[in-house]
Amino acid sequence: MSSMPGSAGTEQTTTVIIGTGLSGLAVAAELCRRGVDSIVVDGLDLLGAAQPANTASLQRCDAADSVSLRERNEILRHLRNYAASHDVDVRNTTRAIQLTMVDGGSPLASAPQWEVHTPTGILVADHIVLTRCAHSQLRRMINDFGMAVGRNLTAAMRAIGIYLVGVGELITPSPKEVLRQAKTVGQAISARVHPDAVAQPATGSLAALTC
Repeated sequence: MSSMPGSAGTEQTTTVIIGTGLSGLAVAAELCRRGVDSIVVDGLDLLGAAQPANTASLQRCDAADSVSLRERNEILRHLRNYAASHDVDVRNTTRAIQLTMVDGGSPLASAPQWEVHTPTGILVADHIVLTRCAHSQLRRMINDFGMAVGRNLTAAMRAIGIYLVGVGELITPSPKEVLRQAKTVGQAISARVHPDAVAQPATGSLAALTC
């Protein structure tokens, strides 16, 4: 499994991915292929320390037509099979309820550590991947952490170790766009985790899904 037990009720991993749908599984598979640990949990009920958010109101990556829906379901089937065969730590029944920035992380880290609170414990990670949030909520969350957003929301998020996949500003991304984003995020996180590693081309069953 990808996690390492810590103290009671706390687990340490490299990346926590919030969202067990297409976007979350795509990132998890990409990270697994690159040798980066991750834990995938479902949803996020609380964005930041003070702002509650019901996930029913969050923007989701839903297919717009029957062709996209079939494509999405086929890709999702492949990703679920990949996750099962590679022991990817996917916790469909575990829900994130709060995200907290942690002080006193590694002195060598370029971004803060994060705690993802769940009903059963706390997941501590260097990187967070969000898959179902509206841009307005993300900007509010960054403001809650006392950080300036600026015009480039994605850059502001990455600076503190948070990555976005499947999150569209005005329209939901297509399944192929989600895979492209997952590959990009997987590369970015892997480069931070293994800064001396030489980038490898996509291989294996997941390579056929990328475009």
